[in-house]
Amino acid sequence: MGRILAIDYGQKRVGLAVTDTLKIIATNLTTVASKDIFDFLKNYIIKEKVELIVVGLAKKLNNTDSSSMQFIKPFAEKLKKTFPELPIEMYDERYTSKLALRAMIESGASKKTRRNKALLDSISATILLQNYLEFLKFNKK
Repeated sequence: MGRILAIDYGQKRVGLAVTDTLKIIATNLTTVASKDIFDFLKNYIIKEKVELIVVGLAKKLNNTDSSSMQFIKPFAEKLKKTFPELPIEMYDERYTSKLALRAMIESGASKKTRRNKALLDSISATILLQNYLEFLKFNKK
């Protein structure tokens, strides 16, 4: 069985999260500089069996695309061309950054730790992936 990889794409950094092989739990993987993401993914996908990639879909409250979609859409297209054997799904990432910050506060993270944008991005990717897993769980036919 393979893993599901979630990507929270940003112009500077990309937060990554991955499931266990049973696809039950989402865990924080890492944060990579946007310019290095394809090199990282090529190496990671060789080492780990990934069967699906979920990319965060940045939407506004009124369900229209946020401004960051102008960067996310081309990234997702390049992802499809680079890894044609892997299905790529887009999934709503609304509120993941706010939830990640709240999780950091509730866990007792210091102000210095909460300012760590790389950590925030990878936690956001983990929340995105856990939300996606919940969606799959409750939408089985």
